[in-house]
Amino acid sequence: MVQRLHLVFGGELVNPSSTQFADVSKIDIVGMYPDYATAYDAWKGAAQRTVDDAHARYFIAHLHRLRDEETAASPTEELG
Repeated sequence: MVQRLHLVFGGELVNPSSTQFADVSKIDIVGMYPDYATAYDAWKGAAQRTVDDAHARYFIAHLHRLRDEETAASPTEELG
């Protein structure tokens, strides 16, 4: 079975209409999740906690889309 990892993260943006973080050292890493539904629930909870802050925004990164299974592994993957 293919694993489809998702990362939920967010924080304060420079401008609510952009995706540039005000301070990357303060990005909130909510967690890594094995499927979209679980990641969505985590995203929704984080987003609801910051609903009154117009500059706060959370995202779901589809980590499985960053990998191409047809491409040879990088040296760091081969160590695993």
